[in-house]
Amino acid sequence: MKKLLLLVLSLSALYAKPIVYEKNQTCLIRHLKLYEHPSWVATTTTKQNKNAFFSSPKSMFEYYYNPIKWTALGAISSSDIKEIYVTDFNSLDKIDAKSAYYVYGSNVISPAGDDLVPFLTKEDAEHFSKKHNGKRILKFSEVKNSLIRLLNGRI
Repeated sequence: MKKLLLLVLSLSALYAKPIVYEKNQTCLIRHLKLYEHPSWVATTTTKQNKNAFFSSPKSMFEYYYNPIKWTALGAISSSDIKEIYVTDFNSLDKIDAKSAYYVYGSNVISPAGDDLVPFLTKEDAEHFSKKHNGKRILKFSEVKNSLIRLLNGRI
């Protein structure tokens, strides 16, 4: 099983690409320029094929849990978002946000402040967590709106 996983990861590395955005693209939530912090970029695509870009996973989750605040994108709930990608913190490649592992509570902060650091593999997340005093490793489904509110200082 480990050999199969290594083969899949090796093949995906051949085709991996970063999230593509325009030079002047800014974060939907914080209006920060993405090119200044490429290791934190995230993006979503709605069912109406409208894209949004974010300066960090935390900002992406803010949108995910309350997309109706940004009505121009056409999403009313998270079920209206068809694609979600984050940047793997090690490789800077675009990875599926729903299959990523997120390190919570590390001493590494994003341009948006305290944040969740995304990784393609659990092993990478564990290594980073040990090195940077991470508190927990979470899957997408474990990242709740209450945690995002806590990270934003709203609790």
